[in-house]
Amino acid sequence: MLLRHLSQWSLPFSLDPRQRKCLDVSTTPNMNIIFSKSAAYLSHLPFGLDDMTVNQDVNGNGAVRRLPRAVNDCSSYISAGFKANTGSLLLVLRMSKHKLFLLRHGEGAWNKENRFCSWVDQKLSKDGVKEAQDCGRLLKEQGYKFDLVFTSILSRSVQTAWLVLEAMGQEWVPVVKSWRLNERHYGSLIGLNRAEMALQHGEEKVKLWRRGYDVTPPQIDESHPYFLEIYSDRRYQTCDVPKENLPRAESLKEVLDRLLPYWENTVVPEIRKGKTVLISAHGNSCRALLKHLEGISDQDIASVTLPTGIPVLLELDENLRPVKPRQLLGDQAKIQAAIKKVEDQGKATPST
Repeated sequence: MLLRHLSQWSLPFSLDPRQRKCLDVSTTPNMNIIFSKSAAYLSHLPFGLDDMTVNQDVNGNGAVRRLPRAVNDCSSYISAGFKANTGSLLLVLRMSKHKLFLLRHGEGAWNKENRFCSWVDQKLSKDGVKEAQDCGRLLKEQGYKFDLVFTSILSRSVQTAWLVLEAMGQEWVPVVKSWRLNERHYGSLIGLNRAEMALQHGEEKVKLWRRGYDVTPPQIDESHPYFLEIYSDRRYQTCDVPKENLPRAESLKEVLDRLLPYWENTVVPEIRKGKTVLISAHGNSCRALLKHLEGISDQDIASVTLPTGIPVLLELDENLRPVKPRQLLGDQAKIQAAIKKVEDQGKATPST
């Protein structure tokens, strides 16, 4: 392997002069860096000891990982591994190769009424239309261009994609639709008001239904007022599974299970071709994909909230793993307010 001295490379951080004398950087895309693992040099890594975790097994082998300080920290993820009884530490900087955008659709009519919409087909509210248009204008101002857009087969997802592309002046970009990007199927909860349910069943129970990773709500049956509206809809005759095999209720885990084959077989090949992809979908289909890409635990995914109409940028390496924290693009104060609004939906008395 051809190695070059560190001074020949421009790295996204400064290095202690003592490290420069012993560091070499490979020409591979991952930029492997080898240096002494002595305590003195560990204390002079390009990140502080308070920023990293060190794990070591009983044999003395271990790993070092730098953790971002904040969600909007733009520095690369840095990880390292070392072996016992050796004098070197391998530091790997994973560089961004692909950009992927996730977008929860703009506010729908039932979002405004705080009802479980799920597979009931609802158009965007007036505020939702504005959210989608504002999102498109923001992406245009920041210079982003899409090669391909994926949506669910629900109108609010498709409508959002169209409005975003129109605002960007990119109406010609292909839009591909699949039921596998649909919102989570909330079963018999569809149509019910979240706040009223919290009063009846308690906030914790509603939170478990809404956010629990492996908790499936009660199934919808033929007596449900929206059963026929959903299952007699002609769009579900286009699915790649028989209509009788479509879900009647789903946990977030089950959303991920039906989404992953589409991700791996349809979306991933396009990203690997170098295309910049937008997925305009739903809160739970986007959360499920984030869980997969970022390796979020079953417990921690419950605290991941995506507001409507806010684009999420993921920068991925050659293995389609994030090289930095997800970025919610736009005014951060407005984003935090929008996140709080979503989190308050399951409360018995939403805060103002």
